[in-house]
Amino acid sequence: MIELYTWSTPNGRKVSIMLEECGLDYNVHPINIGMDEQHHPDFIAIAPNNRIPAIVDTDTGLNLMESGAILMYLSEKTGKLMPKGFEPKWRTIEWLMWQMGGVGPMIGQAHHFIKNNKGVSEYSERRYLQEAERLYGVLDGRLEDNEYMAGTEYTIADIATWPWISRFEWHTVDMNEFPNVVRWYKQIAARPAVEKGYHVPIEQPDGIPLP
Repeated sequence: MIELYTWSTPNGRKVSIMLEECGLDYNVHPINIGMDEQHHPDFIAIAPNNRIPAIVDTDTGLNLMESGAILMYLSEKTGKLMPKGFEPKWRTIEWLMWQMGGVGPMIGQAHHFIKNNKGVSEYSERRYLQEAERLYGVLDGRLEDNEYMAGTEYTIADIATWPWISRFEWHTVDMNEFPNVVRWYKQIAARPAVEKGYHVPIEQPDGIPLP
């Protein structure tokens, strides 16, 4: 059994979607980051960096933080969503690291300045919007000749990236400028596991946003 500690954020949704895709049984423990519950000592004992998501695998006794590491762990545990071939495997890891090092932190900064602190720093708003648009362009180029980020297979790279793109309205990127991203986004949004995992731990009344 997986004990999932999470909130309704892109990083949190990575893991709930992954658990649904893998068909694993899991219990949800909401960690309301708006109420600073991530700083509670009981949660820090599981996730020392006091960030969601985190898991405890009661089958192995392992607790794990960091969404990318959790995706890799669950993939290895189940044998799912990581290609077996040499190049496809490393393409998956390559694009997973691209998400972890680029999409997450840079688009997260766009959210911080454009949505949550509008008007505080015009420079920061412009800088992070431009970087978000650049990253969308990278993704759009990759998807021009590939159905999914790692190639022909849906993998943990897609699961890691899709929840960040699902907040396109937050970072004010015009999705119409990136038709390959739109095709990929809608294709993944239609997956039942994505629909279910998106609503963990809180049901979103408006559902998954579509461009």
